[in-house]
Amino acid sequence: MTAPAGAVARRGLAVFDLDGTITRHDTLMPYVFGFLRSHPARVPGLLLPVPTLVRFALRQADRGDLKSALIRGTLGDSTRAELDGWTARFVPRFLAAGVRPDALSCIARHRARGDVLVLMSASVDLYVPAIGRALGFDEVICTELRWQGERLEGSLAGPNFRGAEKARALKALLGRHPGFEVTAYGNAASDLAHLCLADRGVLVNGSRRTRRAAEGLGLSCATWV
Repeated sequence: MTAPAGAVARRGLAVFDLDGTITRHDTLMPYVFGFLRSHPARVPGLLLPVPTLVRFALRQADRGDLKSALIRGTLGDSTRAELDGWTARFVPRFLAAGVRPDALSCIARHRARGDVLVLMSASVDLYVPAIGRALGFDEVICTELRWQGERLEGSLAGPNFRGAEKARALKALLGRHPGFEVTAYGNAASDLAHLCLADRGVLVNGSRRTRRAAEGLGLSCATWV
């Protein structure tokens, strides 16, 4: 639709989830296992999250607890230089094969329109900011980890940006970009809350059940390859 003569187009804000939306699958496990291949002495650390996994199954721990336990067990006490070096190798390798071409096309369309691009992910700040830079995002919001000096402690230093936390983060974005027209993309049931806050919320490659829920909320559904 063409805007009426004299109308001023609203600036756009395009907010993308990462895992399963831009990428074909999870990013954290490939990052962790890739690091372990170069540091085999750390492999036994995979056993350390098991008690937390049991508590998670019993609903006595949340996904943030599980993420923190995995990272502390496998990457904890690594130096910043070690992890920065691995991130510099991991990101281009992952992006070469793990990103949906339709996602890249969508990002390019928003960039061509002059929209502000925001990457918002529950994945961690060891590598998400580097992915954001590589894909040309203007801002990255992701889960932050705690450090002790130059060594990774591994517990979460802030919220796990999933579900309600993404909705809160999007509300904060709206406060910083008043009047912007917001398009948001996500792939999971946990994304529906923040997709509903956008002028246009798009569920990408959702499960059948999640698509039904999204359609019931008035959201769009898309299939990206």
